[in-house]
Amino acid sequence: MSALFPTRSLRRLEAAALAALPPGTLMMRAAAAVAAATARLARTLTPGRPVLALIGPGNNGGDALLAAVLLRERGYACSAVALRPGPPSSGDAAGAWCTAQAAGLPVDVPDRLAERLTAAPIVIDGLFGIGLDRPLAGEARRFCDAITRAALPVVAVDVPSGLDADAGAIVGGAAGCAMRACVTVTMIADKPGLHTGAALDHVGSLEVAALGLEAERDVFAGQAGQAIGRLFDADNAAAMSRPRTRDSHKGSFGTVLAYGGARGMRGAALLAGRGAQALGAGKVFVGAPDAEPFDPGQPQLMTAHAEPDFSAFDAVAIGCGLGDSVLARQRLAGALSTAPALVLDADALNLIAADPSLLAAQPVSAPTRCVMTPHPLEASRLLGSDAAQVQADRLAAALALAQRYRMVALLKGAGSIVASPDGDWRIVGAGSPALASAGTGDVLAGMIAALLAQRYDAAEAACWAAWLHGRAGMRFEAAHGHAEGLSAAELPQWIRAALREPAA
Repeated sequence: MSALFPTRSLRRLEAAALAALPPGTLMMRAAAAVAAATARLARTLTPGRPVLALIGPGNNGGDALLAAVLLRERGYACSAVALRPGPPSSGDAAGAWCTAQAAGLPVDVPDRLAERLTAAPIVIDGLFGIGLDRPLAGEARRFCDAITRAALPVVAVDVPSGLDADAGAIVGGAAGCAMRACVTVTMIADKPGLHTGAALDHVGSLEVAALGLEAERDVFAGQAGQAIGRLFDADNAAAMSRPRTRDSHKGSFGTVLAYGGARGMRGAALLAGRGAQALGAGKVFVGAPDAEPFDPGQPQLMTAHAEPDFSAFDAVAIGCGLGDSVLARQRLAGALSTAPALVLDADALNLIAADPSLLAAQPVSAPTRCVMTPHPLEASRLLGSDAAQVQADRLAAALALAQRYRMVALLKGAGSIVASPDGDWRIVGAGSPALASAGTGDVLAGMIAALLAQRYDAAEAACWAAWLHGRAGMRFEAAHGHAEGLSAAELPQWIRAALREPAA
């Protein structure tokens, strides 16, 4: 599980390295990594394409400029255009300009950008890095818009310019803009903002260039504790699997109740039941406050009483199509007070947002056995904000949910985030827009409940289920060549296929 360094932690690590190394060392190492990535990209494109480095005022600009110098030495036709005329006054970036000048690489003024783009170059984006705190504007906005219109291949230095390295959002929101990279070479350590939100459409393939600081980075990550997050990836998923013994029986894998499915939404609880079955729950029940849901295509899903004994089940997924009736509220209160393990989804979250006092009956053990699974709009209701604010900093929103409601929070969406009340957080490294259809979240709720019933820790259950859910969508997309048309009812078959991946 690779470490994800927020900017504040990375700055400390970088400052220590800069103090310990000769001037320019880290910049030259970064430039070498960018040059290597650009050369690899060039080999996949039409031979002979030139390289254009976009030079910002900071160290990212210096990295890009030195990368162009190195590529020029290898025979590439290289040029550079600076965001601001003239070199920086001091520091490693100023040294990079001197090196470029000595190597005969001219740095053009902004007005030369349009001329340079006519050759359809590979672009090295060295405009801004992790320190950007305002939307791209003026010449920077013009540069970004021009590259986007030309649809040129871009190698981003550290982060695509315009992206928030911590939040994954475009700085400035809908009014802002950001480079769309084919490759991002991020320096020293991976960053949370490269794995969630809008970033997933801008980062391209990601390479981490440690710059020779692997040992220092690992020591720092071990000391930083919860300030450093983790990326939940395929290796983590493989480690979660528990091979079943030959003498297993249905009682070995827990009993799940998927409760919801009010009139007009019967299928929601049934889909949650299918999700629980896909992840191996021994027995699965479905129930609703005003009827007995039945899935003729899945007759093994048993029906529970309209007023069930929630304590009789190993885990309960409640809220999928539950509605907002008085009866729904009563059933939710009962589940909160008696269920051994809970997944709160959909209408359960809306009821809690409307009346947080429902959580008063929550048992003390809830943080380790309870998971909430909001999408951004549900999260905004729970936090008293709006969906745009949630998406502007998904990590902060997930942490706030976990701490406010004293349970594990899985904030769904591109780059789903799992946060715990103690401040621990992880980003799930799988997902697909194929999952953007009604009912897929219900399936996920049932999946998490199945893992809770099998005695997985709440955060582990949320991470693994979300990863399998995301991989299922990715497999569908790869098999069909597009992301359209995946129905929630067929999702479990793709989940079962994803389950085989860690063992392959």
